[in-house]
Amino acid sequence: MTFYAAEQFDSEEEDILRRYFTNLDKPVFALVNLPEVVKGALFARYSRSSKSLRRLFLDEFVGELDISGDETIDATVGLKRAEELYDLVFFEYGDDSVAQLGGVHLACEQASNLLTKVLEWGRLMSYLEQSTRYIAYNSRLDGRYRYYRDPEIMASPLAARYIADMDYLFDTYSNLVEAMREYFTSNIPKKEDDSDFAYLQAIKAKALDSVRGVLPASSLSNVGIYGTGQAYEALLLRMRSHPLPEARDYAELILLELRKVIPSFLKRVDLPDRGQKTADYMEDSRNRLLDLTEHYFPPTSTPLPGPLVDLTDYDPDAEVKLVASALYPHTDRSDRDVEERVRRMTVDERIKILRALEGDRENRRHRPGRSLERPSYRFDVLADYGAFRDLQRHRMMTLEWQKLSPYHGFVLPDELHEAGSSTDFESAMERSLNLHDELIEIFPEQAPYAVSLAYRVRFLMHLNAREAMHMLELRTTPQGHPAYRQVCQEMHTLIAEKAGHFAIAEMMKFVDHSTGDELERLESEKKTDRKRTEKISNNLKKS
Repeated sequence: MTFYAAEQFDSEEEDILRRYFTNLDKPVFALVNLPEVVKGALFARYSRSSKSLRRLFLDEFVGELDISGDETIDATVGLKRAEELYDLVFFEYGDDSVAQLGGVHLACEQASNLLTKVLEWGRLMSYLEQSTRYIAYNSRLDGRYRYYRDPEIMASPLAARYIADMDYLFDTYSNLVEAMREYFTSNIPKKEDDSDFAYLQAIKAKALDSVRGVLPASSLSNVGIYGTGQAYEALLLRMRSHPLPEARDYAELILLELRKVIPSFLKRVDLPDRGQKTADYMEDSRNRLLDLTEHYFPPTSTPLPGPLVDLTDYDPDAEVKLVASALYPHTDRSDRDVEERVRRMTVDERIKILRALEGDRENRRHRPGRSLERPSYRFDVLADYGAFRDLQRHRMMTLEWQKLSPYHGFVLPDELHEAGSSTDFESAMERSLNLHDELIEIFPEQAPYAVSLAYRVRFLMHLNAREAMHMLELRTTPQGHPAYRQVCQEMHTLIAEKAGHFAIAEMMKFVDHSTGDELERLESEKKTDRKRTEKISNNLKKS
């Protein structure tokens, strides 16, 4: 049985929580009987808090709500609702569109960093994940460091080795966080216009950023999910067929809670001739491909060279086709006619049209229309797993990744070397590699738990120019993490210089190629501090 640390609540707290959460002692639970804005705000706060969602609700939200009218509700026993219509339309007639009309906020706690990527695969769902940038991962649950203890490993002779090496990684992380906090405080002095709050928060984020690579992929995280019944059904089918035991176990926890809220939408999931048949198909297809892959590409344990980002596919005529796509909805001509006319235009005429398409963009949230979805780019990326975790959250692209291993080497942040802490970091990387190699033969699916986030993973990103504009402008802002900023800056350069799409690259005017500030989060924290001060001031005036 998988170990989960059940949180303790007193009787008064339990009485309140039963009204809004479908259980009080499991890591997966649904939120019910709350206004949508409260659930959204709760999830938004969740990503930057080390607290569980139920504790966060008690500490920071209950006091703002009128809960007197909810005293008779008990969400932990499931909701009794009339479902005859849903049963008739959805289950008997198979109208999947009905399952798009009911949504659920679901909290998934104590999930490993391998499992979070499985949870966040679906395009048509919304996710918020606990951040390694704002939360120190050296806090403990029931006296234990927060990493996943796989039941199969714990029942094997490698259990003691696994726990010892994981504890070593977390001990190293804890020591390095404090060392780097002191280093940054000494080397980046506070300016006169910096508040203590903003400065200390920025220093903390900088320290956590610099050492997060020590954390193993077994590190536990909390994920908030919002999705429709249809999206949850697809998620559960993927998880039930997944090779990682944790994913399969977690799928049953999710199914149990969702059936308390939207049971009709999930009746097909475990039926032998419906959901189970689909899950079996997915597993069979994957196994066939694995067998063929092992035949043609034998695994290697030696570092495989490769650039940070490689643009492997693009359309040389993309800009011509983009112009045609921009004009098409405003004409009465066929697609073929429009493109033929565009090809007869001069370069200046095409540029004039592209400038009209771009318009006067005042900020990165002003994005041109869907004609930008015509050009597409395929990037092969070899970056540390920490950067991958952030970029993987952009779901509108096609994104595939290879199994995490230590065989592509790791990234050592320059700050650790400058602070004289590189030896401790490198020792942690060696410990991570050795544990992975001990696990790989007996537990091939669970071996990646041992791999630290600083190790590189290879992944593929296939996206259109509109999604590229959104992602590259967002992920190169100065307050972003240097690891993913570098990836996105290189992608933008390749669009211009390798693909030769200078006009498209120029439209992405808010891509930032600077090296970033010493404290990436300082300006953002100053804005947060100003808002906090204004709120306190307004509350005092009201009182």
